[in-house]
Amino acid sequence: MTILVKNKHTLQVDEFKFRCSIGKNGSTVKKKEGDKKTPKGTFEIQHLYFRKDRKKNPSTLLKCIEIKKNMGWCDDINFPKKYNKLCKIEKKVKSEKLSRKDNKYDFLIPIKYNFKKPISGRGSCIFIHLTKDYKPTAGCIALKEKDFLIMLKLIRKNSKIKIV
Repeated sequence: MTILVKNKHTLQVDEFKFRCSIGKNGSTVKKKEGDKKTPKGTFEIQHLYFRKDRKKNPSTLLKCIEIKKNMGWCDDINFPKKYNKLCKIEKKVKSEKLSRKDNKYDFLIPIKYNFKKPISGRGSCIFIHLTKDYKPTAGCIALKEKDFLIMLKLIRKNSKIKIV
């Protein structure tokens, strides 16, 4: 099962096509931290992280992890050992806060880009997450919640995402 991001507005799973948004500056094979581009390629996906205080457990075969207030995802190039990994939020290390005031991260799936042995500065925090308005992202892929929930029912733990 492959999630296909066909262009900057279309994500496809099997015969289901969903409107989506990607990075403000398009997609690239030469991703850099902060370039607002979505990385091109085929990648594994990780677990589903969700806000249990806002959403109930969705119907999915992915492992579901509750987002806690102190959870972040390290995007600090000065901390290569923590870079592009789930972390506890701490003052001295820059990270993307997963427990946001807006609803973007009520559901999110990390894309395993620059993941196994992350290279600092090559890009971090690449997620599939929610959007209300399809505004371009900082490099992630964003879907409306109803489409995200349909996608969750279709994909499996071994699903991959292909961004062209």
